[in-house]
Order: sequence, then C-alpha cells, then structure tokens
Amino acid sequence: MTQGKQDVADLLRRSGHSVTVQRLFVFELLESGKPLSMAYLTARASGAIDRASLYRTVALFEKLGIVRRVHLGWKYKIELSDRFTEHHHHLTCLTCHAIIPISEQELEGFISNLAAQHHFMPVEHQIEVQGYCAGCTI
Repeated sequence: MTQGKQDVADLLRRSGHSVTVQRLFVFELLESGKPLSMAYLTARASGAIDRASLYRTVALFEKLGIVRRVHLGWKYKIELSDRFTEHHHHLTCLTCHAIIPISEQELEGFISNLAAQHHFMPVEHQIEVQGYCAGCTI
C-alpha cells in the first residue's frame, strides 16, 4: 500500500469510517495529480464502483479534507487536497478547459503579506487564473 493510501486509510479509521476497496480505488484515481471531473471519475470507476457510491465517496473525502473542488465557472473538478499533494494554484483555459497547475513562492509570499497587513489568519486559499492557453491563442 502506498503512503498516500495508508494515510487515507488511517484518516478514515480515525474519523470512524470503514476503509473499503472502493474508497481506496477512488483515491487511486485521484493520485494522477490532475483535477478530474465527476464524469471522468464515473467512467473510470465503471464496474468497480457504482455511480451513487462514487458520489458518496467523493462527498466523504471532501468532508474529511482528502479532496477539494476546483471550480470552473459553474462546473467543478476534484483533486487531492494539499494534505496529499504539493500546494498549488491553477491556470484554466476558457476554450479547451485545460487546467495547468502552478506553484509560485512569490504568490504565497504575497498572500502571507496581504493577510498580515489586514491582521487576518488565512486557513486555506485557492487561486484560479482564467485565460487562454498557448494552443488556443494560435
């Protein structure tokens, strides 16, 4: 079992939830590192877990802080939370809907300074920059 799967199993047990093959399978799908749509997850999970169980698992993972939503207008995709991946933000193409992860230390410093100036204690943040990728601006 990978360290990530072990951490998820431990978190599920500590929170009073069962560690099931289906839950670990959903975690494995999300380990790709890319934000995934529910339609994609449903298609990939077909045969291994039914649609209702998939949605319940994602909702549980969201409640436990295992995953988070990446909002794309009125739609969203699911990705692992910072607990399981490196903290990052996103550039989102408005044409092809590509999501490009970015990790910029300057941006994190700016957020920390901004919070300090306003005597604010940040707990979590997400930044998404929308625009057009190189492939769509040609």
